[in-house]
Amino acid sequence: MANTKDIRVKIASTKKTQQTTKAMKVVSAAKLRKAQERIIHARPYAVKMAAVIKRLAISAAEAHPLLGEPITSGKLLLVVLTSDKGLCGGFNSSIIKYTKTFHAENKAKYEKIDFIFIGRKAAEAFRRMSVTGIETVTNLANDVSYSFASKAAEKLLEYYSKGEYSEVRIIYNEFKSALSQKVVDEVFLPISTKNMEASPAEGAIDFLFEPSAREIMGELLKKHFAIQVYRAMQESLASEHGARMNAMENATRNAGELIRNLTLYYNKVRQAAITTELTEIVSGAESLNN
Repeated sequence: MANTKDIRVKIASTKKTQQTTKAMKVVSAAKLRKAQERIIHARPYAVKMAAVIKRLAISAAEAHPLLGEPITSGKLLLVVLTSDKGLCGGFNSSIIKYTKTFHAENKAKYEKIDFIFIGRKAAEAFRRMSVTGIETVTNLANDVSYSFASKAAEKLLEYYSKGEYSEVRIIYNEFKSALSQKVVDEVFLPISTKNMEASPAEGAIDFLFEPSAREIMGELLKKHFAIQVYRAMQESLASEHGARMNAMENATRNAGELIRNLTLYYNKVRQAAITTELTEIVSGAESLNN
């Protein structure tokens, strides 16, 4: 039977762990509220920007090189968003698992698949598979801003415009709630024109462009790509905080259950020790009387 001192040490250690997980939950909840506010403001702008580009693409007489359908036999660039830290449940593992499956199923279709890792966890997971990304971005939680996302979008546009890649995809966790995140695999470049069909009202409008439709489209697409990258980063960040808050809540609850079980076990061991001592005392007293 275990020593009562060892059990007391385990109880004290578990209580310290519980305090830590409780504090981490509070911090993650505060960060989640801020991230949710940013998403609420970013989503409508991103949706409206996409709608404007759609109407412009329908009205413009000439096609833009960033619009079209991806060439699945060309070179693919995958941008994978995870976190730098763990302790966030299945947030990172779901992204890594999906990306590994996608890579295994599609590497024969493409001429080449390269990676840009935003977050240390994905980079470490693929490094163990001897797959190294062309770039790894860390400290996303501290650096997320529109200017940061805009620079990242410009770099992706540059890769695509130079013909280094025929398709750019972003894989990230879309925030649904603190308890739910959805893995999203989004084609970033080129913008698909499949669903860009004019409604009767839109088709009846004749637009005049000044400067040219191509120049206007180019500027709008830059802003569109920047806000889409910014939204993806914010979605991923909110998902991370939500997953960590939920994981820390579960850890705190499990620690409390463990403390209760250890305390009950400690009382049983202590009672057994007391009973043994009393039995020995009574037996000794009886032997002396005899």
